[in-house]
Amino acid sequence: MADRETRPTTVWSRPERGARGPAPERSRTQITAAALALADAEGLAAVSMRALAQRLGTGPASLYRYVGSRDELLDLMADAVAGELDLSGATGGDWLDDLVGLALQSRDAHVRHPWLADLNDRRGEVLGPHAIDYLDHALGILAPAPGTAGEKLEAIGLLGGLAVLFARREAAATSTGDPATGDPAARDPSAGDPAARAAHLAAVAAEGRHPHLLAALTAAGAPPPADRDALFVRLLRRLLPAMLGQGEP
Repeated sequence: MADRETRPTTVWSRPERGARGPAPERSRTQITAAALALADAEGLAAVSMRALAQRLGTGPASLYRYVGSRDELLDLMADAVAGELDLSGATGGDWLDDLVGLALQSRDAHVRHPWLADLNDRRGEVLGPHAIDYLDHALGILAPAPGTAGEKLEAIGLLGGLAVLFARREAAATSTGDPATGDPAARDPSAGDPAARAAHLAAVAAEGRHPHLLAALTAAGAPPPADRDALFVRLLRRLLPAMLGQGEP
């Protein structure tokens, strides 16, 4: 029982390699970078210890000297993406501006690595050193903000969820082919066109069977030009203060 209680629970809980055996040929950082490149190029399903070993020009058994399993490799990959965020900016200015800037970085990281959201959905996010640094940095930004500690953690969670949502929408808008089958010929040519979608919605509302929708569209007027950055920032600036007990600035 004592051994089980003291057993390392994450890949970061033990040394990078055992003390015995030949001198290391690689590092976890190098292995993780190769796995990131493989996932970015071919998707998360392509990442296996065998495929990674082939990419590195070695045998799969040699990788287990550094990484105990594919799950540990995935944990390292997720944390490496968290390490791409720049946390060097000083906190203590306008907390909302600082947090929105952090959210934009997070969204961009998910756009660069679209497999990351699926990874966290399937396995749950395992917080590695870089992810913990991110969480601590976000809490530091929120130190002067109103709200309880619990509300601030919820706000950080919302920030991450919106970053994933907008990254997925951007990926869908720029992808080709039917989302279900991958068939390029099956894609609706207007599916990624915001103007076409707005025109369709207006035409449906004008039929008179959806009075609330018609009233809302009439009151809203013409939609603004499609700008995902502006919409993302606008939502964050409305939602985050509300979550922390503060009205919209």
